[in-house]
Amino acid sequence: MTSNQDITVRRARDEELERVVRLRWNWTVVDRQQTPEMDEATFVDGAAAWARDRSATHIPFAAVTAKGDVVGMAWLAKAERVASTKGFDRWSGDLQSCYVMPEYRNRGIGGRLVRAVLDAATEMGAEHVTVHTTAGSPAMYTRNGFRQNPRSLFADAAITEVAD
Repeated sequence: MTSNQDITVRRARDEELERVVRLRWNWTVVDRQQTPEMDEATFVDGAAAWARDRSATHIPFAAVTAKGDVVGMAWLAKAERVASTKGFDRWSGDLQSCYVMPEYRNRGIGGRLVRAVLDAATEMGAEHVTVHTTAGSPAMYTRNGFRQNPRSLFADAAITEVAD
């Protein structure tokens, strides 16, 4: 069994992107048993190309074993914000797709991924970082730097009726 000390959490390298995006496949198809609309190879190739095309706005982080296996991922999605009287170069981040393979969970790897994303966002000058969690994850995000904010609201984009 690999110990937590044998896991490195850092920005993913370009040559690791196929292994990083394969975790997204595992998360949705294997863990959640969702039916994909494409085969695994098509997804992995396409998602890695997508990540490379968006490297300035979607920054992948990886949890990597000493043997080079990618066992966890998290992404920092950067979104430009409207200019204000304080400056023109404003942006916020969204932590996306934080996932650790089931056999590596409960070792603090998810928290290390979260902190790596938050540290990078802070270093790059983000105004804030948001996260949308699964039902079982809010405590992990809270332990690792997130807090509830009464000013944040959420609406599904598919809303068809608006109340008066």
